[in-house]
Amino acid sequence: MQNLAVLPPLLILDPILRAWLIEDIGRGDRTTQGLLSAENPWVSAQWIAKAPGVIAGLPVAARVFQLLSEQTRFITTVDEGQLCQPGQVVAQIEGPLEALLTGERVALNLVMRLSGIASLTRKYVEKLAELPTRLVDTRKTTPGLRLLEKYATQVGGAKNHRMGLDDAVMIKDNHIAAAGGIGNAIARIRAQISYPLTIEVETETIEQVQEALQHQADIIMLDNMPVEVMYQAVNLIRQYNKRIKIEASGNITLDTIYQVAATGVDYVSTSAPVTQSSWLDLSMKIKG
Repeated sequence: MQNLAVLPPLLILDPILRAWLIEDIGRGDRTTQGLLSAENPWVSAQWIAKAPGVIAGLPVAARVFQLLSEQTRFITTVDEGQLCQPGQVVAQIEGPLEALLTGERVALNLVMRLSGIASLTRKYVEKLAELPTRLVDTRKTTPGLRLLEKYATQVGGAKNHRMGLDDAVMIKDNHIAAAGGIGNAIARIRAQISYPLTIEVETETIEQVQEALQHQADIIMLDNMPVEVMYQAVNLIRQYNKRIKIEASGNITLDTIYQVAATGVDYVSTSAPVTQSSWLDLSMKIKG
């Protein structure tokens, strides 16, 4: 699977990585500093996969070590998005021992977390291989990790939904309740939002779908609908305007995603790759 994932620029990434390094280092790496004394030898190390999965985040790990020492060389032996097997070397690192030991935990933690997300994302994407429906992620991400967790879903083959509240308008059940209905919510928001933001409306019934169509929503989400009702909603929307995008969401699992996508929706959104994934086990071994 071709990897089209894009990391944020270093202007955005570096302050985040520095903060995580500072959190771990605190007042100094007592073990490494006590071990080295005045010497800081040049060493080589390998990153080895201990479980099968899709690798993600190696460029982030490389940057972690480079922030500790510009002399460090991080050489990947697998590509982002590639499936790795237990015992496989995924990267080789050369640089000052202090940089490798001090950055090890932060770098490994990030890659293990992101690879776990990419691995589960890939399983969901593979379920849709025979259909034109695309998998998209959600805003259910770990605070502070959203940019990287959403990067990992891209590595796994999904598309990013909105990154934050400022990307697009999504009118959900509580917005509808607060406004007194879908029509009121769309009218108020459309009068204030800036071009070219789109308006997506979350619907749970055919009646709500009809109201969203009447008030010209750009995207309609079918949330937690039974599959038979979803078929009706998709047909209704397509007959009204084929250009309206349709998203299905709500309790999507590996067992149900194909059935949901087969209704003809354009996108299926799920938080599962982020909220239900396990870390991919990796280790770093310094060469003796």
